[in-house]
Amino acid sequence: MEARYYITEEGQDIRCNLCPHNCLLKNGQSGICRVRKNRDGILLSENYGKVCSLHLDPIEKKPLYHYYPGRNILSVGTVGCNLHCRFCQNWEISQTNVKDYPYLKEYSPASIVDMAAAEAGNLGIAYTYNEPTVWYEFMKDIADKAIDAGLNNIVVTNGFINPDPLKELIPVIHAFSVDLKAFTEAFYKQLTSSSLAPVLESLKTIRASDRHLEMTNLLIPDENDNEKDFRKMMEWINKELGPDTVLHISRFFPTYKLTHNATPESLLKKFYEIAREYLHYVYLGNVSSDKGRDTYCPKCGHLLISRSGYHTRLAGLEDDKCAKCGEAIPVVVQRA
Repeated sequence: MEARYYITEEGQDIRCNLCPHNCLLKNGQSGICRVRKNRDGILLSENYGKVCSLHLDPIEKKPLYHYYPGRNILSVGTVGCNLHCRFCQNWEISQTNVKDYPYLKEYSPASIVDMAAAEAGNLGIAYTYNEPTVWYEFMKDIADKAIDAGLNNIVVTNGFINPDPLKELIPVIHAFSVDLKAFTEAFYKQLTSSSLAPVLESLKTIRASDRHLEMTNLLIPDENDNEKDFRKMMEWINKELGPDTVLHISRFFPTYKLTHNATPESLLKKFYEIAREYLHYVYLGNVSSDKGRDTYCPKCGHLLISRSGYHTRLAGLEDDKCAKCGEAIPVVVQRA
């Protein structure tokens, strides 16, 4: 499938403009993502229709806690990524290509939508597991058909995408889960082979739209656990995105090329308390503790949503308001 968002340079050289890497590719070369390739002056999406993972998941697993809590969603992913995170938890699929991954299966956009529609009570389709923007064309084709079928579209992304393709994508995506990995350019350069600034711009663009947004931050000991930098990140989120922004702070476990010890739960709890100085809705992930699991009204403290594993109960909500004090809560729920 011919890819979009590229321009022709001299001869058969082309420049991909999907993400801020803006890879210049000679004939036969693939981009940093490993799945977009120059073939005779045409940029091809080599992973179009090639699926490595397809599962029905709780929406809380994305993680999304304020978007139809308790619902399931069909999750789909492929191979490739435009970041090279040394701590990637899905590196077997993100840090490979179509040729070297033997377990891919072919699907059409219509077949994915049909599967999603056939699942009783399914909310829609989540584009996840690897970085979904690297199969932009397939994701967009599915999303268009999903809307026609009355389904919701969710993207779980690193946010490293150029403004034009993001703005085209937003109208067909109902909710975004964006991973803000740290708040320094040094971290992004050294540990992900990318940069921070474009991710911040993506977050502001999504927030300026009417789409649902939640964020994730993986807390890695000795890498992005500087309290001063973390406070700067919280201040930025508060100012640019608003105090109602939902933030998930997740525990790191050693994987791929990063062999640090797992994040101490005491450190997670410390940063959880710091984040709550700036934001109303903060959660902890990958921990056994009950702390940072449930949703409370920021005004009166009433329990709104209780969670145990992936079991979710709407305990104190009336539509999208606190049942006790009437405070409006930034949550999308199934209305009667």
